Amino acid sequence: MQPKQFTSLAYKSIDEFIYGSCPNPVVCKNGMVIGGGTVYPEINFTLPNMQVTNDTLTEVLETYYDIITGVLTKAHELHAPGVVVEYETLPEFTYNPTWGIQVHRILRDTMNEFEAKHGLKSVIRMTPNDVREFNRPPIMRSGRYFNNMLEVFDTTAKDGADILSIESTGGKEINDEAIINVDLKTSVFALGVLGARDMSFLWQHISNIARANGVISGGDSACGFANTAMVLAERKYIPKVFAAVMRTMVTPRALVALEYGAIGPSKDCAYENLYLKAITGTPISMEGKSAACAHFSPIGNIAAACTDLWSNESVQQVKLLSGFATEVSMEQLVYDCRLMNKAAEKGQARFFRDLLTESDCYLDPQAYVLRPDVAFKIAEEVVKTPDAFSRTVNVARATLEILNDAVKNKELNIDEREMKYIDILRDQLDEIPEDEAEFSREMINEIDDDKFIPEEYGFTKLYV
Repeated sequence: MQPKQFTSLAYKSIDEFIYGSCPNPVVCKNGMVIGGGTVYPEINFTLPNMQVTNDTLTEVLETYYDIITGVLTKAHELHAPGVVVEYETLPEFTYNPTWGIQVHRILRDTMNEFEAKHGLKSVIRMTPNDVREFNRPPIMRSGRYFNNMLEVFDTTAKDGADILSIESTGGKEINDEAIINVDLKTSVFALGVLGARDMSFLWQHISNIARANGVISGGDSACGFANTAMVLAERKYIPKVFAAVMRTMVTPRALVALEYGAIGPSKDCAYENLYLKAITGTPISMEGKSAACAHFSPIGNIAAACTDLWSNESVQQVKLLSGFATEVSMEQLVYDCRLMNKAAEKGQARFFRDLLTESDCYLDPQAYVLRPDVAFKIAEEVVKTPDAFSRTVNVARATLEILNDAVKNKELNIDEREMKYIDILRDQLDEIPEDEAEFSREMINEIDDDKFIPEEYGFTKLYV
């Protein structure tokens, strides 16, 4: 597959860069248009604490039926204009594809019934868990885990899935330690070299499956990279400045999915979606305050500023005072979307976007880099060069400059102890050779053999 090249932004003006609309909306099989003027809720759910085995499978399937019935009932009662359901498989459902496929059929059949009976339009995003990393070191391009993952994609696409997505893990095996060590150089290698190589391999397979079955190739998420950094920064294990740089520098890696056939909407937990939307004009899903059921974050409002789907990340089927937590999340999402859509209907979308932005952006560097004007700067940095490696380095460097200027201009509050990391991270970037081949050889020689397998990322033994 010949990759698509993105060399300019999809927008001429930041005034057009708003939630609910994009230059390249996606039309689903049932007529729902994502990015065509309406923000839809995207509900994501999971099981309560329980084992998934042959012995419990009947109970598991019944629980998923109860979940989907409950959330669709709530959406119907609240007059939602449409719903996106994300089904992320548990690892057990990718180890055992028939289990994951059974759950998908239950969800899809119930969604079809609600549309036929109540007129509630809904689409399902199929997100198999990337279990390739469960080999240590990971085997990325073959073997049982890889083949099972493709089987889940292919069979669910045949069974009526609307959108195919994944949180891929290429490069994560070395990036986890890099985050803890605030090692930007290794993260650049993990994302700009290993991650990008894995994405180009993986997304050709996913897009081919989508094309063969007439479904939508959606997008990826660097959740295991940038969101891991965000959570660790919130717990004060690493600097927020480092987490903010991680937030932007995953963008070139994520863009590879769209270069190889993805058209959106990209996944909710991929905050890099903001930059992808600026570059490609494709619709995106985002999460913020309504994802507090899954994780805390400093970006509760600003994440919604330019979104097209509004998600809750994931919530367990547990009982609260009002009802099940899955239904509670559905209600919260519907009301959030209703407010955004009403503001747009009144001609106030840009005004409301700016309120969402300014309520968060001055208080945390991870929020500041999600400002729409900053997103344009990051996106412009990405399209200046054609390869993921140079893009990753350039975006990291640009982000540090943006944060430094924001502090100087008193537009951003950062603890003094964090400021020193701007210079530390700059110095780490200066150590990276401009030539990707030279950098790759250097990093491969530095990293322990038991951490990753270079050949799984397309490096030849001769090259290594």
